[in-house]
Amino acid sequence: MKKNSSGIEIKEIYTEFNGEHVPAGQFPYKRGIRNDMYRGRLWTMRQYAGFSTAEESNKRYHYLLDQGTTGLSVAFDLPTQIGYDSDHAMSEGEVGKVGVAIDTLSDMDTLFKGINLEQVTTSMTINATASTLLCMYVALAKQQGADLSKIGGTIQNDILKEYAARGTYIYPVRPSMRIITDIFEWCSLELPKWNTISISGYHIREAGSTAVQELAFTLANGKAYVESAIAKGLDINVFGKRLSFFFNAHNDFFEEIAKFRAARVLWAQIMKDLGATDPSAMMCRFHTQTGGSTLTAQQPENNITRVTLQALAAVLGGTQSLHTNGYDEALNLPTEKAARIALRTQQIIGYESGVVNTVDPLGGSFYVEALTESMAAKAQELMAQIDLMGGAVSAVEQGWMQEEIARSSYDFQKSMERKDQIIVGVNQFQTQETGAMPSFKIDDSIRQQQSEKIQQIKNQRNAENVKKALENLSDSCKNEQNVMPKILESVESLATLGEIADTMRNVFGEYQIH
Repeated sequence: MKKNSSGIEIKEIYTEFNGEHVPAGQFPYKRGIRNDMYRGRLWTMRQYAGFSTAEESNKRYHYLLDQGTTGLSVAFDLPTQIGYDSDHAMSEGEVGKVGVAIDTLSDMDTLFKGINLEQVTTSMTINATASTLLCMYVALAKQQGADLSKIGGTIQNDILKEYAARGTYIYPVRPSMRIITDIFEWCSLELPKWNTISISGYHIREAGSTAVQELAFTLANGKAYVESAIAKGLDINVFGKRLSFFFNAHNDFFEEIAKFRAARVLWAQIMKDLGATDPSAMMCRFHTQTGGSTLTAQQPENNITRVTLQALAAVLGGTQSLHTNGYDEALNLPTEKAARIALRTQQIIGYESGVVNTVDPLGGSFYVEALTESMAAKAQELMAQIDLMGGAVSAVEQGWMQEEIARSSYDFQKSMERKDQIIVGVNQFQTQETGAMPSFKIDDSIRQQQSEKIQQIKNQRNAENVKKALENLSDSCKNEQNVMPKILESVESLATLGEIADTMRNVFGEYQIH
């Protein structure tokens, strides 16, 4: 009996489909959120990039824009993600390693030097400190004289999956949920085109979940954010339009396509059940990234083929935005050559393959339609379990979601060891590796450079203004006021990211694993 990663039995042949035909652009959007999909416009071609200092990352952004990237996607280093300045003892050995180090508004200015923020959309993979990085971006846009109503982009801002799968959290769950709804509220007034959250299944899948778990846990987390915003008194038809999702694309081609189609159907029904009436508030818009955990250090050129299959699945599944991984990422940060090949992969799919010429070209396939229904049904079963626990927040607090992901990861590893799951070049078809791959490593001296910049900013800024801004932020945290205006005030006074995070830590505390 053949089964896919989610345990769904795959028949030898499919001979019928009894489902209802609904065109793309109509509820529940199984075939796509727009009636013309890529005939109207292609997906946004992003390349996730960020490393070392803001100066170095800025050079890569200009390179990618010159190569035809249509949207920027920022990777931040671990200290930035968990609210430590580069000169903090906890930052040692990590500054600039997995992303760019951003300590102050000055760094953000350097990061986007020569880039008009009105003319590019920017996605930022940031969660615990998303509020601060967004305020830095807004402060920079104001310095550029930009019209904030025209500023577009996305912050990931999805803290629940951090507790469940990734680990870059700071504050306890409930205060973190409050900060997220504060962002929803503030952006609806100040940044109407900004996507206030990218509810992420990507990292859930990277941690070892199945495709169905990725689908179910992501949508359950999304439902929790919506319920929290409704409880705050926000209008689902307003903030619902600015919600987006972030999914993984793995190697099981048809399973991934079915997952994306099922996601739109399930989310549309969830939003309708929660009271949404505006069609735009029911649409599941999503960014996709090819599967980082599927990349192999052995025979790394094979990763070009893997990424191509994954990217094609994302396009056939109807993604709105796509990042393709560099083939060398199992070894180091992507070189310029690897990043260019990854971008060219998207461009070849978009401009040469012909798959964009019609909407949902696999719609009506007996197999794809049956698989879409099966994926949706199994995801609904998991979401029903989460509802019985009191919702995603409770499921995370109880550790249930984490345990389910860990179990699936263990099962996959065992299947590899038994060779039930073949990974080309790893447990089958191995070759003797010869020759070194070009590498791209970050020097530890970056920390010293960043520390010197921080000290320079502290010497130049008005210390009294910083102190007052941080006191105001502390008060807003204690008094249940929206924290965003005070974070922006702190950023503009040149408070560091670490100072802002510490101010909030002093009020909210830190999350403790039980």
